[in-house]
Amino acid sequence: MRLPARRLLPATALTAASALLTGCFTGTEQTTDASGPGGKRIRVAMLQPPRSGLSPLSDDAFKLSRWSTAETLVELDEEGDARPALATEWRRSGRSWTFTLRDGVTFHDGTKLTPETVVESLTRAAGASPKPRILDGVDLTAKADGDRVTVTTATEDPLVPQRLSSPQLAILAAKAYRGKTVDPVGAGTGPFELTKVDGTSSATLDRYDGYWGGKAKSPGIDVTFVPDGTARAAALRSGEADIVEAIPVSQAAVLDQDLVTEVPMPRTNTLYLNTEKGAFKNPALRAAAREAVDAEAIVKGVYEGRADVAEGLLGPALPWAAGLRTPVEHTEAGDPAGRTVTIGTYTDRSEMPEVAAALQQQLQQAGFRVKLDVREYANIESDALAGRFDAFVLSRATVLDSGDPAAYLYSDFASDGTFNLSHLTDAGIDEALKKAAGTPAGDARRRAVVEAEAAVLAQDAAVPMLHERVIQGDAAAVVGAAHDPRERELVTADTYVK
Repeated sequence: MRLPARRLLPATALTAASALLTGCFTGTEQTTDASGPGGKRIRVAMLQPPRSGLSPLSDDAFKLSRWSTAETLVELDEEGDARPALATEWRRSGRSWTFTLRDGVTFHDGTKLTPETVVESLTRAAGASPKPRILDGVDLTAKADGDRVTVTTATEDPLVPQRLSSPQLAILAAKAYRGKTVDPVGAGTGPFELTKVDGTSSATLDRYDGYWGGKAKSPGIDVTFVPDGTARAAALRSGEADIVEAIPVSQAAVLDQDLVTEVPMPRTNTLYLNTEKGAFKNPALRAAAREAVDAEAIVKGVYEGRADVAEGLLGPALPWAAGLRTPVEHTEAGDPAGRTVTIGTYTDRSEMPEVAAALQQQLQQAGFRVKLDVREYANIESDALAGRFDAFVLSRATVLDSGDPAAYLYSDFASDGTFNLSHLTDAGIDEALKKAAGTPAGDARRRAVVEAEAAVLAQDAAVPMLHERVIQGDAAAVVGAAHDPRERELVTADTYVK
């Protein structure tokens, strides 16, 4: 891939970044511990602060996974197939799956992994409100079966093992569930123990020497939450951080390219159109918006070529999708005739406001009048879910939870999906989604997934614009940092700083 020319940060940007770094990284000086290969703690700069007190029943679960502190019964390999984790094997009988637990696993509080603790974790997740996305449309129960755990669903579900790999179904010690909220501090099973959380500013993890998989190579992890992308990039440049996630494309070119890793990922930047009310209740105006979007211009102008123009909701991280697609028939576009629409998006990913501004210009050229509402994600998500915008721009992971896109499609486009930003209600789409969800893994399931994707695209409920790439920064002294397209791993037991 041809990299864009190097550019220097303006002096004002450098000054702002320095000020942010001074505040964000105070007290995160590198410390050493001779007991590890590198002997140094790993300093990590993360994009988004916790939204729900690091509850595993929220998207915060992926932080716990990326820090290797909370684990699941099952993991996914690079192909998205299930492999053993806290469970060593499983077998299916109709609607039930029986999992054999790994021997010798202890939680960070010293208690043992038992069928009862597994059942409690899964039961709390299944009964949560809202449910974890991975359980959208799934009625799941768990019970202890001797020294095993049996998971049963209301209907036959060929993806139960993949679902149980979701970080939102992490298994925690009983102490985590004693209050009204789930507290993961000192309750995981991973190589690092979460010992302290300082609100939305930082988190501390120490090596857990009783880890069933062997001693971690680093003595611990010091996490700082830095929503500002310029400050995160500057943290890598200045040596304030060892690993930096989600480097903005605007900053990637000014970094030492030897420190930057770029990987196509199953994340699509999508314009969700509100089909329930407002201008985009009209299918013809949704079609007009779709036709107005120039995704290639956004890729070149905002992402500096570090993204892929979308051909559908599923991108190059799922290469099988492109070969199965057929042309989609759309509604004929109507005339916007000065209709006013409001587009919402968030500041947590620095590209999003720029994407919204580009869309504003493109839609205005087509005849719409466009207002923007841009806030931090924590302050805008509830309004988006409540349908208070005509459109919403979101960077959405398409296989984040199960490694299979059917769950994402259901969550975002089913009538009862819990993340239905388009407020779409369509019996034909619901049927296509249910067919995809119930088809056994393999080629038939993939065809059903692509058919469901086509049904959504035909309604112009969402306009996929581009597929993002992971841009991660690792200091030269970092060894073994994970570069995970699904954003489940970052620091593992094998990661350390020389």
